[in-house]
Amino acid sequence: MADQMTLVAIFGTEADARSAVEDAEKSGIAKSDIHMHSEAGRLGTTTEEEHRDQGFMGWLKSLFGSNDQEYERYQTAVTGGRTIVAIDTTEDRMERAADLLDRHNPLSVNAEPASSGAAVSRAASAQASVPRTASAQAGGPASSPGNQTGSIPVVEEDINVGKRTFIRGGVRVYSRVVEEPFSEDVHLRDEEAYVQREPADRPVKAGEVRAGNQVIEVKEYAEEPVVEKRARVVEDVYVGKNVNERTETVQDKVRHTEVDVQPLQQERASRSSSPGSIEDSDYRRHFQQNYGSAGGNYDTYAPAYQYGENLARDPRFQGRKFSDVEPDVRSEYQTKYPGGSWEKMKDSVRYGWDRVTGKA
Repeated sequence: MADQMTLVAIFGTEADARSAVEDAEKSGIAKSDIHMHSEAGRLGTTTEEEHRDQGFMGWLKSLFGSNDQEYERYQTAVTGGRTIVAIDTTEDRMERAADLLDRHNPLSVNAEPASSGAAVSRAASAQASVPRTASAQAGGPASSPGNQTGSIPVVEEDINVGKRTFIRGGVRVYSRVVEEPFSEDVHLRDEEAYVQREPADRPVKAGEVRAGNQVIEVKEYAEEPVVEKRARVVEDVYVGKNVNERTETVQDKVRHTEVDVQPLQQERASRSSSPGSIEDSDYRRHFQQNYGSAGGNYDTYAPAYQYGENLARDPRFQGRKFSDVEPDVRSEYQTKYPGGSWEKMKDSVRYGWDRVTGKA
């Protein structure tokens, strides 16, 4: 009897998880063997007694134990907004069920023995682990200082590269009996008896007259084709496979958060475009030429000029073009100045940048 297994998959969205559940039901897997759970609670049907008594996460705890890292990973996934789908199956049907889950973009698919608490990672899926570092830090400290005004979570992505086996091709060899027409000319001989009478007038020779009756018998023979078939082996077809090993380089990108701390006091001290300075006068002239006719206020655009000037002095952007850094600094500007429009202020920021880099 095949060992009982449980496939546990983590999905990034509830929609993907529901699609996987619907696909599993259509493939013939019983509803009682399919379990779905998210932060909102159990979403699938569960009939197992241990599920009803302890809930879905309690059932996972029975698989891994309360101190197991796998259980903690699934618990972190649920609290982080992920959706978990579990399918009870057997070892011989595990691969088919895992392939079914793989069609719906799971973050990971693991196979767990139903009779053991040890987790067995399924090599058929390259697992994208839920970043536990991000989840732990995103939750914030247990206690915060009284003067704390906000926090920035530092997120790091982990990447695990696994292997899975798939059918890439092959051969199927059939044998069958084929009849082909055969033709060959055979020369045959037929015999035909004849009786010829010729008139004669001569004396009887000695011995020609014999006592009694005489019988002469002539048999006619004919030839007919005789076909003889003999089977012989003209070729042996062997079927097998050669196993070759190769090394393949997997390339991907892993993201992490970098936090740059810039003291505001130092930033103010480094400014050279103070009111009445040459830079300030240049910015006012640029403002009058480009925005003065629209009835705007220079004080509205002054922070944009200063922001572009600070960007050009920022070590992160040294030696780069403004067009290259614009996608990065756009969101930073809108965070720093929520009331400002990037499209409206972009030319002022660019002028402050060019003023420092010597292109203005």
